[in-house]
Amino acid sequence: MPSTTKPSTAKPPAVKPSAGAAAGSRGSGESSPQPAVNLAVLCGPCSGPAEVRILESGTRLATLAVRCPAGSTGGNAADERATSVPVTVWDPPAWVETLEAGDPIVVVGRMRRRFYQRPGGVGSRVDVEAELVGRARDRRRIDAALRKADEALDALA
Repeated sequence: MPSTTKPSTAKPPAVKPSAGAAAGSRGSGESSPQPAVNLAVLCGPCSGPAEVRILESGTRLATLAVRCPAGSTGGNAADERATSVPVTVWDPPAWVETLEAGDPIVVVGRMRRRFYQRPGGVGSRVDVEAELVGRARDRRRIDAALRKADEALDALA
């Protein structure tokens, strides 16, 4: 999908999941910590080959999509619907360039909403910014992905 603006040439700062965020209580004027985490864990086949480009800064940026089930089917495979989730990978490992449609991968990251200029106004899209990406058959990467997700969820406890 072509964009009418240049992508940022700087890698965004890493944001750690927050263990709590202040939210106002209705009527009392007090604030109390509310558990919050921005965590995305995806496992599925690539929808197509990864697109890797080099930004003006020299930073490599890969974009790809992972096909995931649309919802829980409770073990019933009758519902075959799936959604293709866009993923952004900053400074991807070299093997990401070799991904083809159907290659199974695991991604751990966070949801991001990106804004861009388009004819007629401002557009936006939501994607997963990957902190970790690995081949689904690589047990070490799957274990690392699960540890990363566990760490983020432990922050809620």
